[in-house]
Order: sequence, then C-alpha cells, then structure tokens
Amino acid sequence: QVQLVESGGGLVQTGGSLRLSCAASGFTFSNYAMSWYRQTPGKERELVAAIIRSGGSTNYADSVKGRFTISRDNDKNTVYLQMNSLKPEDTAVYYCKARCTVYGCYSRAYWGQGTQVTVSS
Repeated sequence: QVQLVESGGGLVQTGGSLRLSCAASGFTFSNYAMSWYRQTPGKERELVAAIIRSGGSTNYADSVKGRFTISRDNDKNTVYLQMNSLKPEDTAVYYCKARCTVYGCYSRAYWGQGTQVTVSS
C-alpha cells in the first residue's frame, strides 16, 4: 500500500520558516526521484523543488531559489522541504511527489495528500 504522508504545514508570518516532511512507504524509496509541488485555487500546480535518487542533485523554481532547500533521507524514506524567508506568495497546498527513475518502474509516480502552508502578510 503506497503512501506519502506529509506533515509540517501550518500558519507562519512573513519572513518565518517552516519545514515540511513527507514520509514514504509501500515502494522502494531509493529508486524514486522526489519533488515538491504547490497549488493555489484556480492556478496550475507548479514544481517547487526536486531531488534525484541519491540526493546529490537538486533543482528549484526560480521563485524559491535561495530560500527553500529540498533534502532526503533514504534510510528514513523521507523527503523534506526547508522553507525560509517565507512570503505571502508561498501560500499554497504543498504536495509531495515520487517518480521512479530506474528500469522496472520507470516513470511510475505517486502523490501525497497535500498540506496547507499559509504565510500571513
């Protein structure tokens, strides 16, 4: 039973910090690239950050570069998103995504349930 369970969302003031966690189970975590997306009502879901299987390479949306850091712990089957210097524009539902990047399950993907992040102005 595949699960991506997110935690750490909530309400924070402008300039504050928050760390999101996504705990994975039911699949081979180390075979999957992980990413965080976010979405607000009426807008497309957008990629925020991504990390490869080993954790050795990351990429970020321009809007969060220098403020957000994605990381993973393959021993704990968990991916994190450290969010600093938060802005009201960061307010969204944040989703964890897993995507297989090895032969045998290539391109198979799973999504988390989403967690609300609200940054007050």
